[in-house]
Amino acid sequence: MFFSINDIRSGVTKGDFLLLAKTITNIENKLQGTDLFLEGLVPEKAPIIGITGPPGAGKSTLIAQLIGHWVRNQKKVAVLSVDPSSPYHQGAILGDRIRMKDWYLNPQVFIRSLASRGHLGGLNSSMIELTTLLQSVGFDYIIIETVGVGQSEVEVASLADTTVVVLVPEAGDEVQMMKSGLMEIADLFVVNKSDRPDAQTFAHHLQQMLMDNMQDTVLPKVINTVASQGLGIDELVLAIDAEKLKSNQIERVLKLRMAKLLQLILANRMKDINQQAIKEDLQTTFHNEQFNLFSFAKKYLY
Repeated sequence: MFFSINDIRSGVTKGDFLLLAKTITNIENKLQGTDLFLEGLVPEKAPIIGITGPPGAGKSTLIAQLIGHWVRNQKKVAVLSVDPSSPYHQGAILGDRIRMKDWYLNPQVFIRSLASRGHLGGLNSSMIELTTLLQSVGFDYIIIETVGVGQSEVEVASLADTTVVVLVPEAGDEVQMMKSGLMEIADLFVVNKSDRPDAQTFAHHLQQMLMDNMQDTVLPKVINTVASQGLGIDELVLAIDAEKLKSNQIERVLKLRMAKLLQLILANRMKDINQQAIKEDLQTTFHNEQFNLFSFAKKYLY
């Protein structure tokens, strides 16, 4: 059963998120009627902010500070924190709720931890649907926090209006390993915990790397923060608001919607694939010395 979008919005306005939470569960579980419900959504232009970076960079602490800033300015904020799935029950490890505990019961803030459920992109397979729902029920800002680094930051960039990559001064090795993906998708870089030694040197090194790799484009801004003390948050908020204005440019909107459309088409094509049946078929054939992966896959491509 799906609730009326007007009832969900009314609950959000009052700070009652029960219907919203139940609807998110229904969408995640692909309950009957999901497609019809989604087709009736009319999303507003609430910006979607993707926040990614290596574990321990302080993403959740930074998000808590952003929430505080927006709540003080009477804004409603939704946070979707994607946690690694438990290998035993496929549920989320709800660490982010602990770190954002000060906002968990605030009527202006909705926080939901989602399991990645093995989704390879580091997000959740229903993220497009869930962010569209949140844009349709009255939130002013929507934050997506990803599992960590790797493919996840590339995928979040295809869903978010603004992608923020959070690093720490000791993250030189991480930057070297993932710099090509980061350079392409980051709208803003945050050097968090910048009260640590060599933070300024790291920030300069990052800026130099950006200049060397992105000579023909506008460079992403690098912002120093100490999230645990609230330092640098005002500058970050201003930078996010500036990116919000850019996100309304027609070419950027078209690119973002095209990326989301392709993901929806891919997910729809995949839903008819019986993975268990394929696995059983593979178990009976891959021992054959003549087994060829490409020939085997061809059976399921057409």
